[in-house]
Amino acid sequence: MKRLWKKYTATSLILKITVALILGVLTGFIFGEDAATVLTPFGDLLLRLLKFMIIPLVVFTLIVGVNQTKMSDLGRMGGKVFLYYIITSALAIIVGITIASIFNPGTNMSLDTNENFEVPDNPGVISVLLRIVPENIFTAFTELNLLGIVFTALAFGIAISALRSTEKWAASGELVYNVVEGLNEATFKIMHAVLQYVPIGIFAIIAKTVGNQGMDTLLSLGDMVLVLYIALLAQVVIYMLFMLFTNVSIKDFFSTARTPIVTAFVTQSSSGTLPLTLDAAKNLNLSKSLYSFSLPLGATVNMDGAAIRIAISAVFAANIIGDPLTYTDMLQVVIVGTLATIGTAGVPGAGIIMIATVFAQVGLPIEAVGLLTAIDALVGMGATALNVTGDLVATSVIDKTEKKHQAKTVYPE
Repeated sequence: MKRLWKKYTATSLILKITVALILGVLTGFIFGEDAATVLTPFGDLLLRLLKFMIIPLVVFTLIVGVNQTKMSDLGRMGGKVFLYYIITSALAIIVGITIASIFNPGTNMSLDTNENFEVPDNPGVISVLLRIVPENIFTAFTELNLLGIVFTALAFGIAISALRSTEKWAASGELVYNVVEGLNEATFKIMHAVLQYVPIGIFAIIAKTVGNQGMDTLLSLGDMVLVLYIALLAQVVIYMLFMLFTNVSIKDFFSTARTPIVTAFVTQSSSGTLPLTLDAAKNLNLSKSLYSFSLPLGATVNMDGAAIRIAISAVFAANIIGDPLTYTDMLQVVIVGTLATIGTAGVPGAGIIMIATVFAQVGLPIEAVGLLTAIDALVGMGATALNVTGDLVATSVIDKTEKKHQAKTVYPE
């Protein structure tokens, strides 16, 4: 048994995850819903372990990162991150509309207008922005409000940095910083232990998903699913162009990022995958002060996969009712969809809320949202994987531009 465990731990993580995916798909197809019933606790355990790691990873990493960076550099990086996220979200919707307009999913389908579908309220952009500053520091942690957690960590990180730079409190500030740095390293040690369970959890979750969905759903709405994945791949090509333009190694990137990408695909949770995403950024040797801020923020507001899903869903619904989108409608989808991906961040059922918000603005039937829920898991998997990919690409690209800026500053021509 001991020899078997050593062999398991020595095997590469991506190989274990690949085997887990294949076995999970086969188990789901063979045993169906019975597999879902038996294996659900194992998948839930993985999600619990990852969520368990989110708060210490975000808080300790961000505090350490802030203390390793000048405030002017931090402000410049933050501006780049926000601008990049807004631009790529809008670009993702344009890609989605373009691909969907070429393939026209839903053309030969009809809609049951007698079906009622209750859509949760959209909290709006202002509400999400206000959540950045939590009313109570403890509720930010208990409710897993990532924006509030990032704000709290930034505030304390800046405060500790200020203490270290004063004559009176320098020793105390240094002591607190050393403790946090030690806790940060301890957290990554725990993270590496959690990684050993990831393949088992992935096997359970994928078996459950395949067992619950079955082939009937996939065949009935297969064209919608196929078009969405084509659009997701098109967005990945755009990411690769960004990386080529900034001299980011595509091979090294995907070699390191594949674990959080695959995990996001299976779990359908950007925030739940955050511990693995942070670990990948560390292994990519990205700036701690950058990724400790950009990745938690991206997991909350940067949803390129969701943006593509919105765009294709809009074209899909328009084709079902036989009234294709006009150029004006498409422009509305881009604007409203970009705001919706930010305005519904961190809300349960966020994908459905985003789609319903856009449908209401463009005048598309809400009943189509109910139809799209049938393939929610299938499209959610690909969309979430792209969300995480986009966050890591953004961080890698911005990190490269920051290093070029620092090189020019240190060694002016």
